[in-house]
Amino acid sequence: MNKIISKEEVSSLFKDGMTIMAGGFMGVGTPQELVTAMIEADVKDITLIVNDTAFAEAGVGPLIVNKRVKKVIASHIGTNPETGRQMIAGEMEVELIPQGTLAERVRAGGSGLGGVLTPTGVGTVVEEGKEKIIVDGREYLLEKPLRAEVALLKAYKADKAGNLIYHRSARNFNPLMALAADTVIVQVEQLVEVGEIDPDEVMTPGILIDKIYVQGGC
Repeated sequence: MNKIISKEEVSSLFKDGMTIMAGGFMGVGTPQELVTAMIEADVKDITLIVNDTAFAEAGVGPLIVNKRVKKVIASHIGTNPETGRQMIAGEMEVELIPQGTLAERVRAGGSGLGGVLTPTGVGTVVEEGKEKIIVDGREYLLEKPLRAEVALLKAYKADKAGNLIYHRSARNFNPLMALAADTVIVQVEQLVEVGEIDPDEVMTPGILIDKIYVQGGC
């Protein structure tokens, strides 16, 4: 199956009201051209699952600035003032999750688990509305799994089967999110033939990747 798609084909995959995950940490490892494709597709009312909302002009920030997001699920929002402004104004819902808990909830979603137990947040506002479970005399919060309809990844290199290599810290949330969505789209800097990537170097196997967009493509 040919997984390579054009920018026009990327845009056709987005629908209003979708839940979308995007890799990245303050914009590093975020597929910027896929974010732009979402804006050009005029998609709106998105639930966005990300580590952070980056900056107004970078990462997933333009989605916030252009008011395409209904709800953000993230670990922090402080680098993008527009996220805070929309939250305070009641224009967008924001669910803040401790970073490690966010990663584990995505991992749980990708692994088919019913959730994870963590002591992080016990006794704070984080525990509001969540089930507590006592294990060996210690309280834990039950944090439920996170999944999305679409995950947007950024990789340094891919072969045509979708086997991926990330570049240093751009790896961050991308491998986890590759497991936790119904459709996984990756933006890659380099595309090579199958067999040109050493199997020992593969960080995300191609079986998880549905669509490949080559950076700078049309």
